[in-house]
Amino acid sequence: MGAGVGVRIVQRVSSTRGFAKVAPHLIPAMDRAVHRLTRGKVLLSAQMLPGVILTARGAKSGLPRRTPLACMPEGGKGREGASWILIGSNFGRTDHPAWTANLLAHPDAEVSWKGRDIPVTARLLRGEERDTVWKALLEFWPPYATYQARVEREIRLFRIVRREAPGSSESSGGSGSATGGSPPE
Repeated sequence: MGAGVGVRIVQRVSSTRGFAKVAPHLIPAMDRAVHRLTRGKVLLSAQMLPGVILTARGAKSGLPRRTPLACMPEGGKGREGASWILIGSNFGRTDHPAWTANLLAHPDAEVSWKGRDIPVTARLLRGEERDTVWKALLEFWPPYATYQARVEREIRLFRIVRREAPGSSESSGGSGSATGGSPPE
């Protein structure tokens, strides 16, 4: 029961407006630093909610942009790491996060998942498919309902799926190295 209480406390705190003001500046910076120091093996925020580091080309610049993100892994045993849902909640702030525009412009990207670099393709979810995923997402992490209630925009949901790396005969991902990083566009 201890872990359940801890999760509920984190969910309650993450639903507050104060958290929405501070978290977008603090959490990604901490995640990027720890991710670099552990060579892609640890994301602090992933201790409560699964996370990836998304590397996508900037919508305008075309330059690689690295963004730590919470995600909802899809698939069961033997399929873990085959696809994920990325949530453009922006902590319940009014604008879509920059990384969502980057994926709309350049859907081929890469995620670092559990220390492995994996080439992926992103697809914006719409209509009935989005509605079904949204329901599952609210069961997975209820604070997203609070984020959606705060904003007039529809929170963007993306399904990212593994793709074969160029010049690779398998799609199991890369070496797990994660160096450098750029702020989101």
